[in-house]
Amino acid sequence: MGFANIIGRYQLGRTIGEGTFAKVKLAMNIVTHQNVAIKIIDKAMVIENKLMYQIEREISAMRLLHHPNIVRIYEVIATKTKIYIVMEYISGGQLSNKLDYLEKLSEGEARKYFQQLIDAVDYCHSRGVYHRDLKPENLLLDSKGNLKVTDFGLSVFHKHGDLLSTACGSPSYVAPEVIAHKNYDGSAADVWSCGVILFELLAGYLPFEDRNLMNLYRKISRADYKFPEWFTKSQKNLISKILDPSPIRRMTVAEILEDEWFQTTYERSTGINNNGSTDSATGIATETMKSQSPSYINAFQLIAMSNDLDLSGLFEEKIEDKQKTRLGSTHPTKETIEKIEVAAKNASLTVERINNFKVKLHQENKLAGCSRSHFNLIAEVIEVTPEHCVVEISKSAGGLTVYKEFCESLSSLVKDQ
Repeated sequence: MGFANIIGRYQLGRTIGEGTFAKVKLAMNIVTHQNVAIKIIDKAMVIENKLMYQIEREISAMRLLHHPNIVRIYEVIATKTKIYIVMEYISGGQLSNKLDYLEKLSEGEARKYFQQLIDAVDYCHSRGVYHRDLKPENLLLDSKGNLKVTDFGLSVFHKHGDLLSTACGSPSYVAPEVIAHKNYDGSAADVWSCGVILFELLAGYLPFEDRNLMNLYRKISRADYKFPEWFTKSQKNLISKILDPSPIRRMTVAEILEDEWFQTTYERSTGINNNGSTDSATGIATETMKSQSPSYINAFQLIAMSNDLDLSGLFEEKIEDKQKTRLGSTHPTKETIEKIEVAAKNASLTVERINNFKVKLHQENKLAGCSRSHFNLIAEVIEVTPEHCVVEISKSAGGLTVYKEFCESLSSLVKDQ
């Protein structure tokens, strides 16, 4: 391969997947010799079709999720014309290919894949990520036959309990409430898709099929399907509880985990967080902000602020902005606000609270009896988790000396354990 086929530390190989706006290539890390998959996205086409948010969302979701049954993202490389998403290479292909070849799976194999799918979905939901496009084409198999969830392009982050409104997903796998264009619970919608997948794994065909889309939607809305004669009582019992048209009555992930058929030969897969410990974090972002609450940061903003994966320049050239600074805080919102007040005092600035998560800092000009402010800063605390937040500091007036002094003082305080 020539030099043109090297991106960063990766040597590009053959194309292993292709879509409208992207292609996926097999590549090798020239330092570690590890195989990876690199999704190459054409910036111009994405911008032209207004899909920037979808790409950002996919990267954000994958970057947050560290689980043995979810495809990992390693890094993102951006040039003026392309975005390269470096991901874990999964060699076994799509689960849909295996279904095409075998028609239907044995009960044991179907159960194993379903168990791994539910583990992955449970983990996603615990992080506030809802996939919204679960189907066999988005489930890959590794060399050991383990399932890996991929393609988070339609995923969304939201706070547990909030409802979603965007209709999306693949017709045969989509939940009735999504078809009805109602506000829906992301967790319940994902569970429905899992139920359709389980039916397909065991039957070899879909529960809802019709060439006419409206007829298909009618069948889904009524849960109009029939079990094959070889389905066991336990299988029918589980699937009928999952494929309940009412999201309120529908089986939850927690209930599926306790089901007797599901529990057979079950070994739970656990996710890890960034420091390697078992992850039990809750969702970090909402789709709809509530004015009474502190600002929640969406996952893409969080990643753009991090040192190890900066996505802030994906769709526009990065501009050095000396008027704005972002600092990560290892303290809750209230404590972080208190530390802002200490840093302000160190820089001889007066603090004026705007609300519980935003303050205005200014320096009074007291010459000739004038008390007009000639230096203004706004410091806003954005909650990421109950114990972590980001401070965004913006300067609207005044010189850089005091600004830098305040930022340096606050930086040392918010990272102090």
